[in-house]
Amino acid sequence: MESDYGAFMEKFTLSPSSSSGELSLTGLNFAVKEIFDVEGFVTGFGNPDWARTHTTANSTAPAVLALLRAGATCVGRTVMDEMAYSINGENIHYGTPRNPCSADRVPGGSSSGSAVAVGANIVDFSLGWFARDPAILKRVGDVLLPTVDAPLANPSSIIFAEDCFKLLNIPIDRVKQVLVNTLEKLFGGQVLKYMDIGNYVEENVSSLKHFMSQGGDAKEYSIPSLVALSSAMRLLQRYEFKINHGEWVSSTKPILGPGINERVWEAVRATDDKIDICHSVRTELRAALASLLGDVGILAIPTVPGPPPKLQTEPSTLETFRARAFSLLSIAGVSGFCQVSIPLGLYDDLPVSVSLLAKHGSDMFLMSLVENLCPTLKEHIDAATRSSL
Repeated sequence: MESDYGAFMEKFTLSPSSSSGELSLTGLNFAVKEIFDVEGFVTGFGNPDWARTHTTANSTAPAVLALLRAGATCVGRTVMDEMAYSINGENIHYGTPRNPCSADRVPGGSSSGSAVAVGANIVDFSLGWFARDPAILKRVGDVLLPTVDAPLANPSSIIFAEDCFKLLNIPIDRVKQVLVNTLEKLFGGQVLKYMDIGNYVEENVSSLKHFMSQGGDAKEYSIPSLVALSSAMRLLQRYEFKINHGEWVSSTKPILGPGINERVWEAVRATDDKIDICHSVRTELRAALASLLGDVGILAIPTVPGPPPKLQTEPSTLETFRARAFSLLSIAGVSGFCQVSIPLGLYDDLPVSVSLLAKHGSDMFLMSLVENLCPTLKEHIDAATRSSL
């Protein structure tokens, strides 16, 4: 089954390490994205030229060691997007892992192999972070994240970003209403609120005005402030990529896949004349969202604007999907707020999902909430699936 899905770079076994503490992950197996160091292997970063010019890791990444010490078994490393610089998951060098829901669609990136390994039930969880169910997600979080002393609580408010749901190119009720019904049953309708998050961001992130004329056709992407926010995020990504990898790219001139090649060289040649403004946007956005949500508030948005694109779609066509997707991804991407994506089954035989965001540092609160709501959510997903059929 593993070979059919093409998720793995190498398969091997790292057995659980001895530990004096409770082995909370005993019996679970996992895979790791090829961005994590594993002693005795070259960390290839999704590109053969990177692997060729780097030496074998002499230690294993702390996150992997923590999972082994908690009793989990590592079964191998997974394929990833080259240099983690795409959201599609295609890799021209090592093959593209097959989307288990729809074989002719991209699996999503940059952790494509990790996602497929879990989605195809090959492993229980993987890094970058995917889990077979919310209980396993929470158990892994208990191992990887710092202990939270504050008591976990029900959400004080759950805000639906109405303008973001309007970006969907599938029926909005198939995504939004399933979650609304679940939350009303669990917490009551009084905690649910509805607003246009784009207007809030524009009014409370003053530095964003420097990007409001950038990022493409605002009418096409519906939410001008989030288009601007995605422009700031891309500049931050380019700057950080250049700082970390620009010298290697310039000296090695690696062979890169279509789309990624253009973005990598755009990053290497980028200037830093607006980076200070980008940092101001990040600071202001985090403060604005913290004020909106408080300690135990939740923001609900679509994960992506629609079904995954088809494999080998022309880069110019993919850019439209990327731009719309980044309008949604930039909220957590810039603010650093934690985000969990929850699958909601299939619509027209293609996967759909919704995302919940919580305050920066509130990861355990968010994962506990997801674990609590998923049994009821599954009931409403099944009902919605039957209705659509």
